[in-house]
Amino acid sequence: MSFIQSLRFKHLASMAALVLVVGVGMWRFADMQSLWQQYVLGASNATDKAADNTKGKSGDKSKYSGGRPGNKDMGDGGGKPTPVSTAQVKRMDMQITVQALGTMTAMNTAVVRSQVDGVLKSLRFTEGQQVQAGQLLAEIDGRAFESQLNQALGQLARDNAQLLNAQLDLQRYQDLLKKDAIARQQVETQSALVSQLQGTVQADQAQVDAARLQLSYTRVTAPISGRLGLKQAELGSLVRAGDVNGLVTITQTQPMAVVFAVPEMHVPLIMRKLKSGQTLAVQAWDREHKQKLAAGRVSTTDNAIDLATGTLKLKAALDNRDGQLFPNQFAQIELQLDTLKNTLVVPTASVQRGAQGNFVLVVQEDGTVKSVAVQLLAVQDDRQAIQSDEMKEGDSVVTDGADRLRSGSKVEVVKAAKP
Repeated sequence: MSFIQSLRFKHLASMAALVLVVGVGMWRFADMQSLWQQYVLGASNATDKAADNTKGKSGDKSKYSGGRPGNKDMGDGGGKPTPVSTAQVKRMDMQITVQALGTMTAMNTAVVRSQVDGVLKSLRFTEGQQVQAGQLLAEIDGRAFESQLNQALGQLARDNAQLLNAQLDLQRYQDLLKKDAIARQQVETQSALVSQLQGTVQADQAQVDAARLQLSYTRVTAPISGRLGLKQAELGSLVRAGDVNGLVTITQTQPMAVVFAVPEMHVPLIMRKLKSGQTLAVQAWDREHKQKLAAGRVSTTDNAIDLATGTLKLKAALDNRDGQLFPNQFAQIELQLDTLKNTLVVPTASVQRGAQGNFVLVVQEDGTVKSVAVQLLAVQDDRQAIQSDEMKEGDSVVTDGADRLRSGSKVEVVKAAKP
């Protein structure tokens, strides 16, 4: 046998051995799978038999399957009533209000500056002090201005003397002219000189007034009434009229102004009330809406609605006698627009919201609840004004526990709010 034939024979022998091994493996796998199925089926049958035996001994307990019987938690007619808290529907006057975030601004703000250059000689105020318009705040060294005033007064006195002498000469010339003892031209010349000296005296008087005014500027007074800020200059420093920061800033905080924005849907009502002279009351509260800061009234409105927000800015004046409000302070603003007279009112906790809109659950005489659709009007504190043809004063509405109820559910009132 040749070498090539020997290789072919070995190759065929290897292939045959491989096929034999694969076949044996597949036969063993099928046999093990059959045994496993027999084992699983046997165990399942045993379990079913045990369950049948137990059922025969203990009876059918399928009615307890799934936990709690019936639908007790939902307050169905066949279950235990659901405990709830209720409150009575009342009729009362309710205020229509708008809530907004406001920014406090001073009615007026003035930077107190020196109107002349000089050395700051004294400060007559305390930082944070309340001052009145015209009150002395600071003094600047005025010796240079006193000298200018004295010089102007001297010039005025000299020119006044010249004018008096010229007037006397004119009077004498006029007497001589009547006697035809002097030329008319000389009289007219003297008259022109008097007029010239009168103009000089007027100019001198203006110089005196200007010097006296400059001297008065060395006493710096408050231009408006208000609260002082922190001082911006120290004693002995050179102050100038062009200083940006000035000496101190005064803000008029009594009354205090607040600016806030309201939705444009309320603008027609606001404008009607303002044009008719009615007062729109405003209250300022802290950020948690727990402490009332001040009260006042709307004074004016902006001249255009903001396109970006769809709101109109209002400005109100607030009483700030106790000084609790400061410029740039934020506050919760409550604007009273109108008053609903003798309207139905329920607690805000009783109002539910569903796919069909707003509703409340009214407790019936048979201990069940009924879902009644309502229209929300105004809200004030924890009270909600509503409109409904199916409700009347004295009805009981669910305030706590409504999330476990539906129309027709039985309830048990465990806590009823006082009317």
